[in-house]
Amino acid sequence: MIRIGIYGYGNLGKGAEAAIKKNSDMELVAVFTRRNPKDLVIATEGAEVVASSDILKYKDKIDVLVLAGGSATDLPKMTPMLVENFNVIDSFDTHANIPAHFKNVNEAALKSGHVGFISCGWDPGMFSLNRAIMNAILPDGKDYTFWGKGVSQGHSDAIRRIEGVIDARQYTIPVEEALEAVRSGKNPVLTTREKHKRECFVVAEDPKEYERIEREIKEMPNYFSDYDTTVHFISQEELKKNHNGIPHGGFVIRSGETSNGVNHVIEYSLKLDSNPEFTGSVLIAYARAVYRMAKRGEVGAKTVFDVAPKDIQTVSYEDLLAHTL
Repeated sequence: MIRIGIYGYGNLGKGAEAAIKKNSDMELVAVFTRRNPKDLVIATEGAEVVASSDILKYKDKIDVLVLAGGSATDLPKMTPMLVENFNVIDSFDTHANIPAHFKNVNEAALKSGHVGFISCGWDPGMFSLNRAIMNAILPDGKDYTFWGKGVSQGHSDAIRRIEGVIDARQYTIPVEEALEAVRSGKNPVLTTREKHKRECFVVAEDPKEYERIEREIKEMPNYFSDYDTTVHFISQEELKKNHNGIPHGGFVIRSGETSNGVNHVIEYSLKLDSNPEFTGSVLIAYARAVYRMAKRGEVGAKTVFDVAPKDIQTVSYEDLLAHTL
């Protein structure tokens, strides 16, 4: 059995826990929390709830530690710190900062002799893998990524970190005209602003702070500053009633030529009822690869580009040949 620990028990931590239940070769050993462990009830009977400050006591009891923190402030510190003692996997999703995060995790992982798997989920993650494959197959072309309509966990978390914000949901919405132009093979040149809109629903403590909070959201680099962003201030009751789910999805499309006038369009899409449950499922599948990499003696930072498809499977290579290839 692959022994899994989960660090953090928000939506993503719960999603990872649900995924472990679907994988017969894994067991959840413990959930580590910065809250009072006595106040936390988890869904897995027999797994422990442990204060994050006691995590080193589990150094030899966990094969892979799933980091369920946010990309804005948690993971940049958390992943390099925890890879000093564990094989870890995270879902760091601030695309512009991935190279720097990789470098920091790689340095720590090489020193400690562990595997530090970063930016695993559906984007970055599954979409990244498909972009790479599409580019290799159609080198003469353009690729496009559209997200939504759906709730972005990372962007919602970034809004919640703003002073005075109680809760928030952020929807990423593709611009329909841009999506159709790409699907038709027109290869349009699109700015970030022309591809997506962002809509935010925010619960704030003090109406006098609405203007400042809205400004901070719209000017936030890497998250909102490059998009047409709408901010709605609503009550906690309205947020719970109308924005309680966490759906998401999107499209990766590449349009290209193989010879003069011979055009092709490749599209990979996802439609997700629960963003965190699907992201948790991807993390758990790749946790299996982390375990196998570590068993082979591999160390350092890794991404989905480093994993052969057979390393995330529960079935044998023979079964893959017979039933999947």
